[in-house]
Amino acid sequence: MKETRPVATKIRVRVAQLLWLVCAFAALLLAVGALLIALDANQKNDLVDFVLRGADFVDLGVFSRQDGIKQFRGQGAEVKNALFNWGLGAIAWLVVGRVLDRIVKP
Repeated sequence: MKETRPVATKIRVRVAQLLWLVCAFAALLLAVGALLIALDANQKNDLVDFVLRGADFVDLGVFSRQDGIKQFRGQGAEVKNALFNWGLGAIAWLVVGRVLDRIVKP
């Protein structure tokens, strides 16, 4: 027997999936960006540059490497700042994505 859902329910399910996908992609950008900083990847490479610029965009300034929640100083500060702030940002995007998914999905 075929299940029939109202059109509005199908749309809400798709919107919830899309929101989750966008949030998960933002978290992935931040996590990969932090990894690239930690591995001291060549920032002149187009792919690395794309990921880092994308991560800078989705950190929303709140989880910024340069002016984020926590700023480390001294040796290895750039790596620590990226790992800490972008790591928190990735977790925040995942939490927000899951909450939005639960709110929108019927």
